[in-house]
Amino acid sequence: MPNYKLLSKQREFFEIPHNHGLDVCIYQGGYGSGKTWCGSLLGLMLARKYPGSKGMVGAKEYELVKNTTLESYFEHLENFGYIRDRDYRYNKVDKKISFKNGSEILFKGLDDPERFKSLNLHWIEIEEASQISDGTFKGLLGRLRNTYQGKDWENFRYRLFGHTNPQPDKGWIYKRFVENPKPNYRLLIASTAENTYLPAHYIESLKNEYDPEYYRINVLGEFGNYSSGLVVKNFTNENYSAIEYNKDMPLYLCCDFNVDPMCWLMAHKDDDNFYFFDELAIENTCTQHCIEEFIRRYPKHNSKIVVCGDASGNFRSANAEFTNYMIIKQALENHGYQVEFKLRPFNPPILNRIQAFNRRVCNANGERHIFINKDKCPWLVYNIDNLSFKEGTSIVDVPTLKTIKNDRDAKFLEHPFDAASYPIDFFWSIK
Repeated sequence: MPNYKLLSKQREFFEIPHNHGLDVCIYQGGYGSGKTWCGSLLGLMLARKYPGSKGMVGAKEYELVKNTTLESYFEHLENFGYIRDRDYRYNKVDKKISFKNGSEILFKGLDDPERFKSLNLHWIEIEEASQISDGTFKGLLGRLRNTYQGKDWENFRYRLFGHTNPQPDKGWIYKRFVENPKPNYRLLIASTAENTYLPAHYIESLKNEYDPEYYRINVLGEFGNYSSGLVVKNFTNENYSAIEYNKDMPLYLCCDFNVDPMCWLMAHKDDDNFYFFDELAIENTCTQHCIEEFIRRYPKHNSKIVVCGDASGNFRSANAEFTNYMIIKQALENHGYQVEFKLRPFNPPILNRIQAFNRRVCNANGERHIFINKDKCPWLVYNIDNLSFKEGTSIVDVPTLKTIKNDRDAKFLEHPFDAASYPIDFFWSIK
């Protein structure tokens, strides 16, 4: 047996402080904080403790598992005195370690859900957990359903554990472990400095090498400045409001006409501020269905409806008898609403809309003029937290079809922001 001595955060990683049947834990740490070493050790201990168990180790891409995590498992096996083909076997084709006690550990890439959707597992380890999508995370939780338990499986718990570097955006780890943690969800933040086995000069050399922000994130393991690469800057809790719909105030209907999903936002406005109080986001739909849903939600509005949005809604396609805005106008007038349109003849460049939106979120004097009911507008909030620029550019990073396939939520990126930014640019454009 190796003479391992766990650091305090590593010991917390191993131990479960609650009585729930499932433990979900993320070990977030800086360089050299022992993340992968600790994760692979825990996986090996589970395979030893529960004979006949089945675990899986995954990462966004298999090459990361192969070159990092799998090597760490082999290192632990050697240190424990395990001899290949005597105490365990490794099948390169199936990418699987099999132990004499019947336990198995699978190693897989997680970029394609088809590769793991039929598995029944007892535990799962995720290398660089922040790189996978929230959809993949939810899919993995659904794999923890193997009902086999040996007679000596005392105090068995299903476990999903991962390790990662901090990320500069509010991804699923931040949402699930910081903003809305469940009682059985644990986030451990480990500083590089906590690893007492590192050379004495190591920490000091990193201080000299990195700027303060990079050091704080990648050495101390703390969360980053989430607005650094995001489209929307300086949005804080001060931009949230409990604003509700008022049937006696003008209702601003803000439209984006993407078909899947189609995203509209509803708002009130005064001379200085815009208040988003509701949203409509429907997949695989059309303008007629959306305006019918709008009327269902607001059947007795007393004031006028002001329609804003994508200028292309005024263009008629080759096979269409009516434009999008003609459909909206006809439906609202047939219902007895007073309708007014506030539209540009053409859409401004997206960077103009982004600049106008950010200036209303918070200007140089710290004044805020955009407010959102976060409970009623979850997809708009999702865009504010996640819509980003491609690294090193001013190009909005629109999700690819492959990304959307693996993470359904990604299909809602960009379109709610577009719907929100059209009226802001119309009323408060930057000259």
